[in-house]
Amino acid sequence: MTDLFGRTAIVTGGTRGLGRAIAVALCARGAEVVVNHRNDTAAEVLAQAKELPGTIRAVRADVSTPDGVRALMDSLQPGSVDFFIHNAAVMRPMSALAPDLAAFDEAMAISLGPLLHAAGRWASLLRPGGRLLAISSNGAGSTIPGYVASGVGKAALEAYLRYLAVELAPHGIAVNTISTAMLDKQLDTQNAQVMSMLAARTPGGHLSLPSDVADAVVLLCLPESHWIQGQVITADGGLCLAG
Repeated sequence: MTDLFGRTAIVTGGTRGLGRAIAVALCARGAEVVVNHRNDTAAEVLAQAKELPGTIRAVRADVSTPDGVRALMDSLQPGSVDFFIHNAAVMRPMSALAPDLAAFDEAMAISLGPLLHAAGRWASLLRPGGRLLAISSNGAGSTIPGYVASGVGKAALEAYLRYLAVELAPHGIAVNTISTAMLDKQLDTQNAQVMSMLAARTPGGHLSLPSDVADAVVLLCLPESHWIQGQVITADGGLCLAG
């Protein structure tokens, strides 16, 4: 399908894991995708794009900083973007009783930086009918051991997006959040036992794959989703229903 042909998307943290899956899913629908990354190589996602109807190009910038966000924005023309998907995140395990303040600040900066540092430019960058989407997690509304920095960052992100949804709606831009649980990235992990337990509890039959969440992103980019505004859409195969 090429129902997103001629559309342009930006995906932060788009060269690996969930971000790469989102970029590939959009490219497979014909979109021109800009993947942002901080330290990773973009070779793998660029190679995947060669077999797809859309295109992918990479922009290296640290979007947790004002200069990095400015560099990403300056690589784009006003009114040239249809979809902005904020996926970039960092995991810094710590206790709420003994937080690593520098790491906590880093997690918050990556969660909010790409939106806060360019707040005044989104209405001019995104076309009418555009989408501003962000990836959140179940840690925004519940507690996960060691996840306090990321959880607080995601909770703040969800709250800020609600405000953006109200202020960008008159510009024809829909703003929403997609929340998920632990992902099975099909890599070696130290959490194999936890992943197996969560997979067994997931009504959908398996732990969420990056491609599952990427499909939800695509759905919210389709024209038919325009009336969904300021919502947190959970894409976890029903795991949240298992208690």
